[in-house]
Amino acid sequence: MALTPRHIQNMSEAASLEPHWGYADRAVPCTNDPGSCAYLDVVYSAHDRGMIYTGIFWLTIGGILFVWALARRIFPARTPSDDLLAAALSKSSPPESQQPPRRPTSTLTRLSRTLTTSFRQHLLPTTPLPLLFGRTTRLQLLILAVLVAYLTLWSFVGITYARWVTPIKGQPASVVNTRTSLGPWADRVGVLAYALTPLSVLLASRENVLSLLTGIPYTSFMFLHRWTGYVILVQSLLHTLGWVLVEAWLYQPQPKVWNAYAAQDYAIWGFVALGLLVILWVCSLQVVVRRLTGYEVFRKVHYVLAMVYIGALIGHWKQLQCFLVPGLVLWGVDRGVRLVRMGLLHYAGWQGGWGFKACEARAKVWRDGELGDVVRLDFEHVQRPWAVGQHFFLCFSEGSVWQSHPFTPLSLPAADAAGRVKHSYVFRAKGGETRKIAEVLVKKEETAGGKAATTPVILQGPYGENMVEDLTQDVNVLCVAGGTGITYVLPVLLRLVREKPNPGRRMELVWAVKRKQDLEWVEPEMEELRRLGAAHGLQIRAFVTAEALAVASKAVKVADEKGRAESDDESGSVQGAPSTGSDTEHRPDVTAVVDDFVGAVAQGPTRVFGSGPPGMVVDLRAAVAKNNSGGKVWRGEERFDVRLVCDDRLEW
Repeated sequence: MALTPRHIQNMSEAASLEPHWGYADRAVPCTNDPGSCAYLDVVYSAHDRGMIYTGIFWLTIGGILFVWALARRIFPARTPSDDLLAAALSKSSPPESQQPPRRPTSTLTRLSRTLTTSFRQHLLPTTPLPLLFGRTTRLQLLILAVLVAYLTLWSFVGITYARWVTPIKGQPASVVNTRTSLGPWADRVGVLAYALTPLSVLLASRENVLSLLTGIPYTSFMFLHRWTGYVILVQSLLHTLGWVLVEAWLYQPQPKVWNAYAAQDYAIWGFVALGLLVILWVCSLQVVVRRLTGYEVFRKVHYVLAMVYIGALIGHWKQLQCFLVPGLVLWGVDRGVRLVRMGLLHYAGWQGGWGFKACEARAKVWRDGELGDVVRLDFEHVQRPWAVGQHFFLCFSEGSVWQSHPFTPLSLPAADAAGRVKHSYVFRAKGGETRKIAEVLVKKEETAGGKAATTPVILQGPYGENMVEDLTQDVNVLCVAGGTGITYVLPVLLRLVREKPNPGRRMELVWAVKRKQDLEWVEPEMEELRRLGAAHGLQIRAFVTAEALAVASKAVKVADEKGRAESDDESGSVQGAPSTGSDTEHRPDVTAVVDDFVGAVAQGPTRVFGSGPPGMVVDLRAAVAKNNSGGKVWRGEERFDVRLVCDDRLEW
C-alpha cells in the first residue's frame, strides 16, 4: 500500500478496503480529520475520472481508425482496372484518338475532391518553424496540436481545485500540512503519460497496424512518434515536479517527510524512469545523432533504453501496467514479424535446397571522394513481386548483420517464367555501413583486376504502399528527382511506358545530378524510357549542376517510336553550365517546373512524384500546394487537383 504513508490512511480502523482501478485501495470509512478526508475524496474521484478519460482517449483513437478503415472499404480509390472494365462494358470501344475517360462528376465526388484539394493547398507546405519541428508539413503539425489540446483538456477536467490545511499528530499547532489539488492533478498527468506509451510504440512500429487500417505508410508516423515521446517527457516532468513540491514543501515537518518519501521503492523507480526518459530525449536530438552516436547506434540504444524505461515504469506504479504491457507486446510482435518475414523471404526463395541463403548482388561503384561513392546493386530473387513505391531494408552481411538500411528498388517489379524478380538499387555511400560496404566492394574490384564485385545481401520487406494503384488513365504524371532520388520515381515511369498509351496524358521526368557521369547510374532504365516513352509523349530533362562544361545538361525529348533523342534548344529546356561556379543558380527551379507542367495540362488531375535532397522536397511541397485550388476544382478545372507523393512516404 504505497499510498498509506502519503495519504495517512488509518488502515487499522478501516471497516473495508475500497478498490480503485489503477490505484491503491482506499480505507473506508475515513477516520482522519475532515480536511484530510475531503482531500482523499478529491484524490480518488480525480483518479477514477482520469481512468475514464484515458478510456475515452483510446476509444477516440479507435473510433477514428474504425471510420477510416470502413471508409476505405466502402469508398475504395479508383484504379486503372476500373477504367478498363468500364471500357469493356461499354457498347462500343472508343477510338484510339479519343481522350481518356473522365472521372465521375457527381456532386459528392466534386465536393470530396474540392475539400482534399483545399487541404493540400493550405496544409501541404512545410511548417513555418523548421528549427523546432523539422521539415514536416503543416498537416502533421495540426495533428500534433489537436493531440496536445485533447490531452490538455483531459489533464484539467474532473478535478476539484481547493486547498486544505490539516493538523499533524505529535506536532505543534503551528506545524501543519497544506494539501492542494496539485497532487491529484500531477497524478492525472502521470496517468495520461502512461496511457500514451503504447501509442508511442505503435507509431514507431515497422509492421504497423495503423498502416494496415489507414493505408498510410509507417514512415509518415515517425514525426508523431517523436513528438508523442516529447509530450510524455513533459508530462513526466510535470508529474514529478508536482509531487516534489508536495512532498518537499507543502507537507511538514521537513526534511523528515521528504527523506521518508524519497526512500520508498516506487519513488526511486519513478526517478529512474524519468532519468531514462531524459536520456532517450537527449540521444534522439539530431545534433547528437549526427556528431556523436550515428543513426545505427542511436537506434540500438533507443530500443534498449525504451524497454528498460517501460520496466522502470512498472516498478514505479505497477497498478497501471495495463498500459505498459501492451507496449512491450507491440514491440515484440513487430520484431518477431520482421524476423519471420525475412526468414520466409530467404528460405522460400532458395532453389535447389533448404536453408537460409543471402542474395548474391552484382555491384558497380562510381568513385566520388567529395560527395561519397555511389553503388549500384543488381540481383535476381525468387519471390512475389512487390508494389511500385515499396522499399526493402538491405543488410550487408560483409559489413554487419546487425544493421540494415531502407532502399527503394529502381527496377520494375515483374517476375519472369521462373518466378525471379530483378532487384536494382542505387545509393550513395556517405558514411557508416554504406561507406564500409562501398570500400569492401572497391577492394574486391581492385583485387579482381577491375571485374565487377559481388556481395551478399539480406532482404527485409517489402514495406510501404502501392503508389500507382490509383493512377488512372486521366492522371498526368510529373516526376522530379535529385541525385539518387531517381530510384524512387523511375519505377513509376517504367510501369507507365509499358502500358497502353493514354492520349491526352502529360508525362515528364526532371532529374538533377551533380556530374555528367552520374547519368550512368541508371543508363539501362533511361534507355528503356527513351525507347518506349515516345508513344506516350514522355519528356525527359536532365540537369548537371556542378560540372564546368560548356553545356552541362540538355533536355532530352523522346522524338519517335524508335527512341531517337533530339536536342530541344528552343524550348527553354537546355540548361547551360554554371558560369559563376554556383551550383544553386543552375539547379532546376522546382516551382517553375511544377507551374509549367500544370499550366500545360489539357485535362485531368496531376500526380507529382518527388525524391531528392530535403531542400528540393520542401520546395516541391510549396509548389504543389500553390497549384492546388479548391474553388477551381469545384468549377470543373481538374488540372488544379495536384497531388504529391514524395520520398518521405507522406502522400497527398
